[in-house]
Amino acid sequence: MKISIGNDHAGPDYKKAIVDYLEAKGHQVINHGTDTLDSVDYPDFGHPVAVDVESGKAQFGIVICGSGNGIAMTANKHQGIRCALSWTKEISALARQHNDANIVSIPARFTSIQQAVEIVETFLNTDFEGGRHANRVNKISCS
Repeated sequence: MKISIGNDHAGPDYKKAIVDYLEAKGHQVINHGTDTLDSVDYPDFGHPVAVDVESGKAQFGIVICGSGNGIAMTANKHQGIRCALSWTKEISALARQHNDANIVSIPARFTSIQQAVEIVETFLNTDFEGGRHANRVNKISCS
């Protein structure tokens, strides 16, 4: 599976751990994130991930910033993107099951690296339930 990842200065260590996990599982990773702690702007890394998922270049996306909010808001500006802020693996599972989320947003300042990897693992291994949830998901887009 191809997975796109992007992060700002709050997430280089998180990204490294997540990429290591993904590659160990045989996934291909498209890396749009920064590798330094130097201050950068999260939209510069969130938009490319959303474009990858929106275009089908990647099946899923992962975005990381301090609160997870700004980069999620950025990704959600793209049609067809359902980016879910997830600070626990349970929320990550529900985002996939009920909302068919295709990008997960990790709040680096509010989760540990181990939690972040577990969130990603749960996200990628949980299927959309469809059924009654599909009608709701179909009403999300504005176009």
